[in-house]
Amino acid sequence: MTEARESAGPHTRHAPGTPCWVSLMAHGLTATEEFYGELFGWEFRPGPQQPGPYVRALLDGHEVAGMGQLPPDPRLPIAWTPYLASDDVDQTADTVRECGGTVAVGPLDAAEAGRMAIASDPSGAVFGIWQGPAHLGTAVTGMPGTPAWNELLTFETESVAKFYATVFGYEEEPVVSADFDYVTLLVAGRPVAGLLGVGHGLPRDRGPYWQTYFEVADVDAALREVAGLGGRVLRPAHDSAHGRVATVADPEGAVFSVVQDPR
Repeated sequence: MTEARESAGPHTRHAPGTPCWVSLMAHGLTATEEFYGELFGWEFRPGPQQPGPYVRALLDGHEVAGMGQLPPDPRLPIAWTPYLASDDVDQTADTVRECGGTVAVGPLDAAEAGRMAIASDPSGAVFGIWQGPAHLGTAVTGMPGTPAWNELLTFETESVAKFYATVFGYEEEPVVSADFDYVTLLVAGRPVAGLLGVGHGLPRDRGPYWQTYFEVADVDAALREVAGLGGRVLRPAHDSAHGRVATVADPEGAVFSVVQDPR
């Protein structure tokens, strides 16, 4: 995870396949802003309003994430979605379809911000595709309140790793273990995301999904704040090779993890 936290800077063009943005679609946008504003210290300003209300979250004046208003359909998922960079979103969307995935939204223009699509891999996990000017995307990382890592929880990694490698050109680095199914995805030798095969360990009410990790200064304090703000702790804090980590859900049920850098 640590390598993926290096700041890209405000004017860097993200290499294809690099997670460059995370976005949450929620029903109660105002209440959701209040939750994450208190938890991460974010401030908000309006973003592109197509196809619906949208805000950008800022930390010390830097854009770190986005939030949009879902239409009033209770069946639509409330979830954090990573956007993966592309030099040509239309071509990437075509490759997604050719490889057995689905393109649910777009490709379409997001006002002056860029061009995007929302797709799902063959197992059903949703992700975004983003083509934008060099100055757009998460501008700061490696500090509390910023995205630290994106990880796909899926049934098994072998077939889905082939899908993402074909679509985005990733290198694959499997973890060799008899009881741990994990593949790290690399761009130019740098780890950018992970695939975790959990078999039947996925929740029955949802299929495979991407999960975003946000850095915090103190995981245990963050869990107390999550509970106090109306969220839930799904997996208590525990120590890992990448720092102390826990998984939580916001008041509307969007799942994410918080991680404390061990350095």
